[in-house]
Amino acid sequence: MKLNGIDYDTYFKNYPNEKGYYGNYGGRYISDDLKNAMKEITDAYFTICKSSKFISELRKIRKEFQGRPTPISYLERLSSSLGNVQIYAKREDLNHTGAHKLNHCMGEALLAKYMGKKKVIAETGAGQHGVALATAAAYFGLECDIYMGSVDIKKQAPNVARMKILGANVVEVTHGLQTLKEAVDSAFEAYSRDYKECIYCIGSVVGPHPFPMMVRDFQSVIGIESREQFLEMTGELPDAVVACVGGGSNAMGMFSGFLNDPVDIYGIEPLGRGTTLGDHAASLQYGTEGVMHGFNSIMLKDENGEPAPVYSVASGLDYPSSGPEHAFLRDSGRVKYDVIGDDDTIDAFFELSRKEGIIPAIESSHAVAYAMKLAKKMGKGSILVNLSGRGDKDMDYIIEKYGIR
Repeated sequence: MKLNGIDYDTYFKNYPNEKGYYGNYGGRYISDDLKNAMKEITDAYFTICKSSKFISELRKIRKEFQGRPTPISYLERLSSSLGNVQIYAKREDLNHTGAHKLNHCMGEALLAKYMGKKKVIAETGAGQHGVALATAAAYFGLECDIYMGSVDIKKQAPNVARMKILGANVVEVTHGLQTLKEAVDSAFEAYSRDYKECIYCIGSVVGPHPFPMMVRDFQSVIGIESREQFLEMTGELPDAVVACVGGGSNAMGMFSGFLNDPVDIYGIEPLGRGTTLGDHAASLQYGTEGVMHGFNSIMLKDENGEPAPVYSVASGLDYPSSGPEHAFLRDSGRVKYDVIGDDDTIDAFFELSRKEGIIPAIESSHAVAYAMKLAKKMGKGSILVNLSGRGDKDMDYIIEKYGIR
């Protein structure tokens, strides 16, 4: 399949290039010391990812520890309530720890082990990446520091407790908006002081090269499984694939399985309370090109050109930029990026819970909400939604803010 000069049959051989760029986006905008650290990680990854021992161990972990492959569920009652379009869900909520994040955390921690590192550090917003990395650290016997904003610590108390039970040191970030962007800032600062003994396990397809590529590769298991499972279930490919996008790891994992197929692909950003800057986190929709956290992408900026304050009801999506590969796929026209607001998201949260017995993460509810709207627009066909996580972590917040509907 070719589109706008890009051959998707050879896409993964060409993107990123040797410098970590997807077109204009990506790269490494970091200090010389950290460039050396990134080169060490890149060299190790390109060596290890071709090693049969590494691949075999990761496959064993996915099967015997994570519980992969995760299934696809046909959402029959939800589909019937919307018309003739059939909606399916890739059940990453059934992955061990309750979300897609463990897919790359086990890979990154295994890489750390092969590199002889003693500690893993990371940021987290919704807490799912923190829980996943704490789980991976416990599995491999590594130390673990998780940086998390004060606002998110309050919103995601169950996941904070899980991280601590798993042995992680949760570092509260109290400056700025006290959410995901500040957590990333703090984790990068800590990593720059201790990069020889630890590895920074970035929680999405963001950051300096090689992390956007590595996280995509580890998450591609979602798309690979989904394509095979959907064909087996229905005998054909879905007409549309939908996933939520903050940094964008679950989406890149899902999209990677379908880029070379005649399938419409939708990445859904959080519109939050509206289009005013500070009321949403829809960087691909409203942002401009800029550098943040070591990579060039599309970001939301304030009047001084700095990362703007952002908001989303979903702690895992309130980030003022998006992965460089998403920016590239947006520009190329291969993936359509759109938005969904808080109200529709919460409606979808309750609708899926009541009609299918599945309580989704608020992040995933953005994708479900968009799929519901898309189903009414399409009139016929099929939609595959990446249900990137379960909603246990969100229960206290939902009840406190919205009550039981």
